[in-house]
Amino acid sequence: MIDLLKKGNKSSGIAALGNTVLAIAKGIAASVSGSGAMFATTLHSAADALNQAFVFFGSALSEKEPTKKFPSGFGRVVNLFVLVAVIVVSIMAYETILKGWKLIQDPHPSTNLLLNIGIMVLAILVDGFILIKAMKEIVHETRSEAKGFGIVKESFKNVALAAPPTRLVFYEDLIATSGAFLALISIVLADLTGAYILDGIGTLLIGILLVVIAFKLGIENTRGLIGVAAPKVVEDRIAETILSDQDVVDIKELRIMQEGRRFHVESYIELREGFTLADADDIKFRVRDTLLEDPDIGDVTMGILETDHVKTWPKEAEIEVNGKEDRTEKTR
Repeated sequence: MIDLLKKGNKSSGIAALGNTVLAIAKGIAASVSGSGAMFATTLHSAADALNQAFVFFGSALSEKEPTKKFPSGFGRVVNLFVLVAVIVVSIMAYETILKGWKLIQDPHPSTNLLLNIGIMVLAILVDGFILIKAMKEIVHETRSEAKGFGIVKESFKNVALAAPPTRLVFYEDLIATSGAFLALISIVLADLTGAYILDGIGTLLIGILLVVIAFKLGIENTRGLIGVAAPKVVEDRIAETILSDQDVVDIKELRIMQEGRRFHVESYIELREGFTLADADDIKFRVRDTLLEDPDIGDVTMGILETDHVKTWPKEAEIEVNGKEDRTEKTR
């Protein structure tokens, strides 16, 4: 069990611990000060901690080896855990919006301004650290090359290609950091201006941000639970690996399914002419073993064909050939 937990998503594990500490600190501050914005961020941190703990255990379980009863493995389990987390976020979003609306209708001052400010600054630092960690994890998982501020750009660009747990941490802590800034601004402005309705408005906006993130994560993980094709960049990378073998001349079919952070590859490859069946089998196993060296590939099912001298990969080449044939037919 311990060995399995070690395989869990590190970003979600760190985020769960960090948000647990924040939820406790914010909860104490919210009960002492009566701040609505502080209450909203307390719920947000509590939801994040619970979600990310769920997802950490889910990501560890998804690494379990296939069994006779579950020959395809447990990759999609992590999507199920993330969907449970989405339900929790949705409930927290509802409670936050309800609290914000009540504060707008009946605004009142909060106490202990310095305590609220101190907790919000702590939240920005902790959530910001977790967010940066998630960004680095995205860059690592997507094999992007970035350093310094380039990590921020690459993480936003490639977040859709990251593992579901990493995406959850990224989106939740992006909202958490933004929400902490928003809560800090609303608390300070409400105290300075006497417009205590700003506390309710800030609370309401944080709730709306939670709804947005719940909707986005729900859509993405429902697709993953059903089974979704690998992104084109992954398909191209795998195709390039297959075609790099000196005896492979074409790819007849290539189907790649994503389950959790792993990819399942099914392919028919065309070999040069003249091989015996035994030699062709050796080539097939060689290509398969090369693909399995990729840590993101869970399993490979591969068939072999003798070349038909018709280029079908890359797909653009097939489209171009078909387009020329269509134009020829029209000319005739």
